[in-house]
Formats: sequence, C-alpha cells, structure tokens
Amino acid sequence: MAISPPYPPYPTPPDGPAGGGALRHAHWWQRTWVRYGALITLLTLSGLVILALVRQQTGTEGFLVGLGLAVLPVPLLIAAFRWLDRVEPGPWRNLVFAFAWGACAAALIAIVANSFATKWIATATADPSGADTLGATVIAPVVEESAKAAAVLLVFLFRRRDFTGIVDGVVIAGVTATGFAFTENILYLGTAFGTDQLTGDRGIPSVTAATFFVRVVMSPFAHPLFTVLTGIGFGIAALSGERQHVRRVLLPLAGLLLAMGMHAFWNGSSTFGEFGFFAVYGAFMVPTFAVLTWLVVWTRQRELHTVREELPAYAVAGWLSPAEPYALGSMRARRLARTFAKNHGGTPAARAVAEYEAYATSLAFLRHRGRLGRAGADFVVREGELLNELWRRREVARPALEHAGRVAAPMPLPAAAWPPHGFGYGYAQPPGQGHGYAQPPGHHHAPVQPPGHGYGYPAGPHPAYNPYRT
Repeated sequence: MAISPPYPPYPTPPDGPAGGGALRHAHWWQRTWVRYGALITLLTLSGLVILALVRQQTGTEGFLVGLGLAVLPVPLLIAAFRWLDRVEPGPWRNLVFAFAWGACAAALIAIVANSFATKWIATATADPSGADTLGATVIAPVVEESAKAAAVLLVFLFRRRDFTGIVDGVVIAGVTATGFAFTENILYLGTAFGTDQLTGDRGIPSVTAATFFVRVVMSPFAHPLFTVLTGIGFGIAALSGERQHVRRVLLPLAGLLLAMGMHAFWNGSSTFGEFGFFAVYGAFMVPTFAVLTWLVVWTRQRELHTVREELPAYAVAGWLSPAEPYALGSMRARRLARTFAKNHGGTPAARAVAEYEAYATSLAFLRHRGRLGRAGADFVVREGELLNELWRRREVARPALEHAGRVAAPMPLPAAAWPPHGFGYGYAQPPGQGHGYAQPPGHHHAPVQPPGHGYGYPAGPHPAYNPYRT
C-alpha cells in the first residue's frame, strides 16, 4: 500500500537544475543585489531631482497643494488595476517598480526632454507659440510614451514569469502611467495654484479648480489609457511562441505607436476650436476607454475559463480534489475560500489560500501555453516548482476550496465530474499509467521524467524538452 509522502516526489537533480554540473559564478553585475541596488539608486536619484524641479517651478506651498490634490485619484486607479489582476495577481514589487518608474524616472525624462525640445524648436523657428503647440502635440507624446513603455519593457524582459498575457501588460502599463500622471498633476496643479495666488482668484472660478476638474475628475484615466495600448502590445507578444521573433518585436512597437497617436490626438484637442476638447473627450476618449475596459474584463473572464479547462487534468492525477478546478475558476469561490480559511485559521491561513490560488492559476496558464506549443524550455521544471508550492499549502487550502466549491457550484460536484482530457500529453497521467510528469503523491513512480528515461532522474540535461512539442 502506497503511503503519501510529506511533499510531492519532484526530486532535484544532484548536479543542479540543468543536471549538467555546477552553475558558473555570475559576474558581479549579474548578481541580484547589484541589480536591485542600481535600480533603487536610479529611482531614488530620479525622485529627488524631479522633486527639486517641481518644487522650483511651483514653490513649496504650490507643491504641497498640488501633492494633496494629485494623490486623490491614485488609490482608485491602483485598486482598479489590482482588481483586474486578481485572477493571477502579480507580485507587489512589480507594481511598486512600475509606479516609481512612472512617477520618478519617466517624469524626469519627460520634463527634461520636452523642455529641451521645445526651447530648441522655439530658437530655431523664432516662434515660441508654434513651438509650444508642436511640443505638446508631437514631442510630448513621443517622449512620454517611450519613457513609460520602458517600464513595461523592463518587466517583460526581467520578470518574464510574471508577464504572461494581456492583463499583465495592461496592469504594468496602467500603474506606470498612474505614477507618471501623479507627478504631472502635482506640477500642473501646483502651477495653477501659484497663478491663483498672483491673480487673487478663489473657489470655483479659480485656475486650480478648473485644472483639478479637467485632470483629476474628467480624465484621470487619460495617461493610463494611452500606455495601456503599449501594454496590450507586450501582452499579446507574451502569448506568442518563442520562435515568433518578428511578432514579439512588432506587436509592442505597434502598441507604442498607437499610444503615441492617441496621446497626440488628445493633446491636440485644444487646437480644434472652443469645444474641441469636449468633442474629443465625448466622441473618442470615452468610447475608447469603454472598449478597452470591455476587452480587459473579457480577457480576465477568458483567464478564468482557462483555469477551469486546464486544471481538471491535475485533479484526475490526484494533485487537486475534484471540486478545486471549479473553485479556482470562480472569483466568488476564491473569495469564499479565503474567508473560510480566515474564519478557521486566521490571516496566515487566508494568505496561504491566496498563494495557493495564485500558484494554481500559474500552473493552468503554463499548461495552456504548453498545449499551444508556446511554453519555454523550462516547462517541466516550472511545472514541478508550481506543484511543489501547491503541495506545501494543500492542508490549509484544500478544505477551504472544497467548501467554496460546494457553496458556489450551481449543482453538486461529483467526484468524477472532471474529464481526463489531459491524458496523452506526457504528464498528468492517472495513477499507474506511463511516466507522467504529474503523478499524484503516494505512488512509487518518480514523476519528473521524460518518456523513455525510466524511473531514475536523467543523467543529462533536457533543457529543450517540451511534452507538447513534437
């Protein structure tokens, strides 16, 4: 009789992850602490410089007023993007980096580059008014969208496991743009307050009130809306196969060009006549915002469908209970599971269930990419890591998810409700059949093996093996 071990039988090769000897020592600039230190230093210096520049232009009192007014929409926007990311929530460090980059680095690049370009055009053409218009409609969109897109590119390149689709691109781009708009609003509102101090205007007729209404009340989503187009381009590129190099380059560039175009159109609306701004706002910005919101929400629902479609294979193999795929594919059931865990085990239990949900979702997305032939060379290693994380939290998470599945399911879930559609792909096999990768705990087979290598760990590395790729 097989006895279930305390952890999934995913052995680590004695020679390291690749099975081909010890890893080489990384160069000093490749070490994690060096990269984090350089990034934190860059953002800190950018923040100090942008703080000095904004305060110099607005004055201390104007800066404080601008800061107090500009911060109002930030929590709402961050909460909205975090809500979109609830299916597979990314780590907070990515959001903190994105916001800091937008508020500090991107804002500094924009202020310096826009000022330099506008002054150069004014000097070359001897037309300051025309230079301001050209700077707002051409220079600013190119510079600002490029600076914000840099944050999305960095996450896409260096946090690839956290960047798996359109929603991830939208969230990173939106949070970056939120940080950028925050700093820009401080500048605009602080300057408006300084103007009112000189003219003596107060209340609703003041420039500060008008600026607040236009930038914070009417269009807090303007900058996020522009940059989200870049994020969608990167998100679609993330869904592409590793060998589709042209697509992975052209799609982000196309998104960036669309963001620049929309930004330029928005900035140029003031030149379309007395009511040009309101016409562009009502006829273009609001419908575009509605369409993109629908697209992102629809994508989120598709992600939940992917979870419900892919995880039953692991339930059949014994890694999940029959009710878990349904519970993990329903936001209501997930919330019920966290509440159940918190009521019975406190905050640590609720946190463990939330982590379990996130790892299970990542596992479903990994399997989906593999089934489409888009998984990376580390497919098997990553699958093992995710299953290990699930197994470590199973005692807390499984009862909560089973309870949530029973409560939220439209009908009773029988034990055999999930079809074994995952069989035949080389892993997630039912007990005792083949050399599947995701054998349930408690069987004597060693599960992490490509077919044809027996039950012992392979002697050599298999970095390019993908059970879905023929």
